[in-house]
Amino acid sequence: MSTATMTRTGGFEAAAPGILRAGVAAIGLELRAYFRTPDTVFFTFLFPVLILGIFGVAFESMGEIAPGVTMAAYYLPGMVAAGLLLTGVQNLAVDIAREKSEGWLRRLGGTPISPVSYFIGKAGMILVTSLAQLALLLAFAAIVLGVELPSEPELWVRFAWLFLLGIATMTMLGIALSAVPRSSRSATAVVLPIVLLLQFISGVYLQFSMLPEWLQNIAAVFPLKWLAQGMRSVFLPESFATLEPSGAWDLGLVVLMLAVWLVAGLVLSLFTFKWQRRT
Repeated sequence: MSTATMTRTGGFEAAAPGILRAGVAAIGLELRAYFRTPDTVFFTFLFPVLILGIFGVAFESMGEIAPGVTMAAYYLPGMVAAGLLLTGVQNLAVDIAREKSEGWLRRLGGTPISPVSYFIGKAGMILVTSLAQLALLLAFAAIVLGVELPSEPELWVRFAWLFLLGIATMTMLGIALSAVPRSSRSATAVVLPIVLLLQFISGVYLQFSMLPEWLQNIAAVFPLKWLAQGMRSVFLPESFATLEPSGAWDLGLVVLMLAVWLVAGLVLSLFTFKWQRRT
């Protein structure tokens, strides 16, 4: 190994603890900023809980659509998937676009903070808020709406890797999408329609098999459809797999599509996000 390579490697190893400490500190700052913004909390953190409550109450008179499966139970997996979309894509895309437009990234570029620390803060905030939202959503479904949650350990293991893969994918796509809005004022107008449209065509609000075939084919290109399908495999009985287009949960295809979008989001983020250093 050359001296220059050893120097660079040693410099990185020496700087890594400082980068990590700064990233952990950034998580705390990001969380405080997140929960001090009422519209962000409402439209990303509480929105899935409110929608599930509305659907659960509105369709309560219809009774069970299958033994042990109420309408609230049927909508729960879609709301879990939508929560990851809202927290990872909508919140992050709007937040980074605002910071870029208002000059925060340029100011940060004039400080010693590393881009790695910046993204550790963002990713940590997304993970923490997603876990808190998930806990609130599941508690609300079980306690208030009487939804029976899975009891098999293997289903919770499946849920864990779906959650981690899903939130990683949505985080990368949120960073990539933040490059689209031209200003902080247009960020919500650009991101919100995309997020809403994906929810309507991906089996979150409407039963996926009810959609025309051409719309199902369009939805199958995007990750939310597959994340919602994977979540249904956790929270709904195995008999509901026959309602999927292929008649099965297709978990291998779920993993593949989410992984493809994760890589695509990472590549797009590397090409579109610019850390502007001030001289």
